Amino acid sequence: MTTRNEQDGGVVRVAAVGDIHLSPDCGGLLRPSFATLPLCADVLLLAGDLTRHGTVPEAEVVAEEVRDLGVPVVAVLGNHDYHSEREADVGRVLTDAGVTVLEGDRVLLPVAGGKIGIAGVKGFCGGFAGRSAGEFGEREMKEFVRTARRGAEGLYRALSSMDGDGCAVRIALTHFAPVPDTLAGEPVEIYPFLGSYLLAEAIDEAGADLAVHGHAHLGTEHGTTAGGVRVRNVAQPVIRRAFALYHLPLARTPDGGPSSR
Repeated sequence: MTTRNEQDGGVVRVAAVGDIHLSPDCGGLLRPSFATLPLCADVLLLAGDLTRHGTVPEAEVVAEEVRDLGVPVVAVLGNHDYHSEREADVGRVLTDAGVTVLEGDRVLLPVAGGKIGIAGVKGFCGGFAGRSAGEFGEREMKEFVRTARRGAEGLYRALSSMDGDGCAVRIALTHFAPVPDTLAGEPVEIYPFLGSYLLAEAIDEAGADLAVHGHAHLGTEHGTTAGGVRVRNVAQPVIRRAFALYHLPLARTPDGGPSSR
C-alpha cells in the first residue's frame, strides 16, 4: 500500500500483527517468521492481545519471540494483556526484551533515510458515529465512555506531539478499532465493544499516514477513516500469517530531505 507518490522519496517497510495470544506452550511458534524481518521490514508493530490472559509467564514467551530481531519492535497492549491486572508487569517484561510499549505516547525511529513516528494507545470500546454510547446517566456509564475518550485524547496528543519533528511518516497504533469498516464479518451487535469512533476522530484531527489495530478476529483487513487515513486490521486471524507488510513512501522536500509536515 502507498499513501504518497513513491517517486517523492524512499519507502519504509512496516510489518504488523496483533492478537497472537501466546501462552507458555507456544514458545518458538512465531520466531522463525519473525527472524526474516530484517530482510523485508524496517519495523515490527504489535497491535495488542499478545498474551492469552495477561500473565507474566505468557509475556515472557512473547518477549523471547521478539527479542533481538534486528528491527525495532513497537507494541501496544490489548484487553487480554490486561485481564490478570498485571499489565504493568507485562509491559515491563516486553520493555526488558527491547520492545517499545506505548500507551498515550510516541516513539520516533530513523528508517530508510528518513524518520517515522509511531503513536500508540490501547484504546477502548464505545461504538461508532450514530450508534455509540453517551457520557450520560449512571456513574458506571459515564466512566465507560470517559475511558474511551481518555484513550482517544492520548492518541491525539501523541500524534500531535510529532508536529515539527520532521517525520516523513506518522502511524497510529491501537488495539481497538477506530472505524467500523475493518469490523465487517463480526456480528453487528458487538461493534460497540470492538472500537470507538473517537479514535478515528483523533487520527483525522492530528494527522497520520496509516492506522493499525487488532481485536476484531472476524473482521476485514482494509478500511479508511472519514478523513481518508488508511486503516488496517492486523489481527492474526484476519491476516492469516505471521505478519502483514505495508510499504509507505517517505515524503521528500525539494532539497531531498524528509518532509516535516
